[in-house]
Amino acid sequence: MSIGKLVIISSPSGGGKDSVINALLKIFVNSGRFITTTSRPTRPGNVNGVDYYFVSKEEFEQKIKNNEMLEYNIYAGNYYGTEKQKLAEALEKYNFIFTQIEVNGKHNLDKIGVANISIFLLPENEEILRRRIERRGGLTSEIIAERMRIAKEEITKSEDYDLRIVNVDGKFEETVDKIKVFLLNIDKKA
Repeated sequence: MSIGKLVIISSPSGGGKDSVINALLKIFVNSGRFITTTSRPTRPGNVNGVDYYFVSKEEFEQKIKNNEMLEYNIYAGNYYGTEKQKLAEALEKYNFIFTQIEVNGKHNLDKIGVANISIFLLPENEEILRRRIERRGGLTSEIIAERMRIAKEEITKSEDYDLRIVNVDGKFEETVDKIKVFLLNIDKKA
């Protein structure tokens, strides 16, 4: 049985990760979305097992103690991580498994030797990124400032990604097409 490829899509908050993954899932036959686990509360419209596996902070910490997590991080006061068994099952089932993992999570997977293809979606500039974050709604100016600080840090830490691409506002299809070509070329080399 062949093992699929894990494709990590990262970006700052509001960078378009979900939209890009949704588009790629429609393009690549036998691809799936890897769902990570989080202790953050659900947002309106979130579905457990679709957006994330939502667990309590205590449940997440128990998973860490039980060595069920490949990697995990704390972002904005909540745990986010990759469960070993769920990833193994997904890689057996699909040719490409897409997931959104932030930069530290990608680096944690690298450290433990989990093969991946990494793509980082860059904003055109800081002002456009700020507008994207603000459009999400329900965020205080303090939270927006914190997300902007984290975004700058993530962009700096993303220099080792396999592909870094500017996700230009209004040119979403071009972004997806460039990623598609990149992944097809990698798939041919494998």
